Formats: sequence, C-alpha cells, structure tokens
Amino acid sequence: MSPSTSPRFFTEREVARHCTKDSCWVLLGTRVYDVTNFLRMHPGGEALILRRSGKDISREIEGPPHRHSENARRWMEQYYIGELDRDSGSEEAQTLRERRNGHSHTEKNSSQKLSSEEEDSMYNRCSPVDPDKDLVDWRKPLAWQVGHLREKYDAWVHQPVDRPIRLFGNPFLEASTKTSWYWVPIVWMPIVIYLSWRCYTTLAKGMSRIEVTSDLSIPVHKSLFPALFMLGWFLWSFIEYCIHRFVFHMKPPAHNYYLITIHFLLHGQHHKSPFDGSRLVFPPGLASFVVGLFYLMLTSVLPDIIAMSVFVGGLCGYVVYDMIHYYLHYGSPKKGSYLYSLKAYHVKHHFEHQRSGFGITTTFWDHPFKTLIPDEKF
Repeated sequence: MSPSTSPRFFTEREVARHCTKDSCWVLLGTRVYDVTNFLRMHPGGEALILRRSGKDISREIEGPPHRHSENARRWMEQYYIGELDRDSGSEEAQTLRERRNGHSHTEKNSSQKLSSEEEDSMYNRCSPVDPDKDLVDWRKPLAWQVGHLREKYDAWVHQPVDRPIRLFGNPFLEASTKTSWYWVPIVWMPIVIYLSWRCYTTLAKGMSRIEVTSDLSIPVHKSLFPALFMLGWFLWSFIEYCIHRFVFHMKPPAHNYYLITIHFLLHGQHHKSPFDGSRLVFPPGLASFVVGLFYLMLTSVLPDIIAMSVFVGGLCGYVVYDMIHYYLHYGSPKKGSYLYSLKAYHVKHHFEHQRSGFGITTTFWDHPFKTLIPDEKF
C-alpha cells in the first residue's frame, strides 16, 4: 500500500477468513497485514504464523521467546493492507466502512492516476517505500546510485525490503548477476566427483609421498583421502567466515564512491533485498575466481595430489555452503533441527546483528573470533 493511500477497513470476520497458505492475514493491534508471501521466509516456519492467522500477534512480536528487531517491524509494514473496524457489527458501521473503503479507492485513483496494470506491477506490490522520498530512485538501476549515499549508505543498506533490485540497465550485465540455485550443483558437483575419483585412484597407486627433508618422506596411503577431503572442507569453513566478515562486511569509507559501489555489488544488495531468490548463490563464473585462488594457495604449500585432495573437499564444502545459504532463506526446516537453529541465527544476522553472526554453515568460527550472536535476555 502506498504511504499516501487512505487505509481500507476490514471486519473481524473478514480477517478471520484468511487463515490458509494461499491467503494469510494477521493483526498488530488494529492494523491488518497480508503475510501470505512471507510464510515461506519466516524463520520459525509457516506453522507458527498459520496458527495465529486472523489474530493479534502483538505479544509474539514483543516476545518472549523472541523480541523482533526494528528491521523486522519495518519489514512487516510492507504487508500492511488496512485497518480493523471493531465496530463493524452494526448495520450503520458497516455502511460507514463501505463508504470509507469507497472513498479510499476514489482518492487512490484520483491522486495517483495509475492504470490497473501499473498498480499490479512488481514495484507497487512489493515496496512500501515512497519513491519520491527514498534515498535512491528504485525505477533506475541501483549500482551507480548507491555510491552517492556516502555516510547514509550503511544505515540504508541494512534496512531490508521485500522487493526485487535492478543493478544494471544493460540486460546482459543484469542477467550475469543472477543465478538459479540449481546451477551451483550442476556446474560444480561433476567436478567434485571427477576429482575425488582421480585423487583416490592416484593415491591407490602408492606413489604419493610428502617430502619432509631431503632424506625423509612420508607415504600417503589411499585411506587418508577422506581425512584430506574433510581437511579441505574444514579449511573452506574458515575461508567462508573470513570472506563473509572481512570482505562482504567491510564498512566502505563514506567518501569513497567506488568502494561503496563494490560493497553493494558484492554483498550490500543481498542485505537490502535478502529474499531475492535469483541472487542468493554465486554465479559460477564469479565463483571460479575464488575457487581458483583456493587451489593456487594449496598447490603452493602441498604436493600436487595432496593439494588436489584437500582442494576437492573445500570445493564440496563451497557447494554445500551455497545450498545451505539458499535453504536458510527459503527453506522450512523442522523445529529443533540443526538447520532450524542456523536459519534463526542467519535471519538475526540480516535483521538485527549485521556486525556479528558471520557463520553460514556453522557457528564454529564465531566462537573464537567473538562474533557470536548473543542469546536474547528479557
């Protein structure tokens, strides 16, 4: 709903009827929200919202067990559709409500002068922002605008919205920044399988050794391949943490247009629109640079086949990382499971604790580096 549009009014009976996955409404006091599109995204799962459909969720928003952040409350406003008319039981109130709604539609049509096709566009459906007051022009590509926000950029980029982002005007450039999740396993898993087979069969020949000194070398048996593979996976988890913390979450200087732009292209756009499904995984072309750097780093310190064995474990860890990251945004893990706790942890990172909680597949590295998201205390 546009900020300038008068609210519609609904009866309690109307709100109560919307209690399914196809149409789910909730209340915050007398404010009515259509959260149908949010069900899949909710960290606590669909069931928690569906059980409260048609009801006031003010107590759940305030907590315990979880007090929702300011960003979460701001996010909620994107689904606002009108007000509850508590006096709607009488015939006179019903007539008044109809007049209000009719007046609202008339005012909307006369003031905005938008066609029905424009009203149904993705821009109007998803965004509560006022295009005339927001810091950027959402009708234009954002990549070349964000650098001009300067000191306002950090606060703006960490106020998430549920709407698509266009980075570039050029269709080819724009398409190159989007990737469906399934391309990650399609591209990388055949490489993982082939390299795993090659490493194992090479080690099985019994010719691989680690040179300790000119007179001493240690043979590497094929039975060590699983250990080398898991070592690579473990190393990737550390790289994943470092990239997320020190690259993706660098705070670009307010005066540097180019660093702000780079930050937005790398990760800022994901925090601004965290549920843009086409930008939740890395395009294989861009990921190949990180993968190649990881391989060169290993080959510089380890013999070829040993380095390859560690590398393939790290590559598999990367694929799992990207798949888990996508699932944490769009999946509905079972309550009490490991993925359920990861999903809640990651959503807190997006909405409240952007300077901590950098682990995606594990919170292991957040402990020694003291970036663990603290438990809530009431």
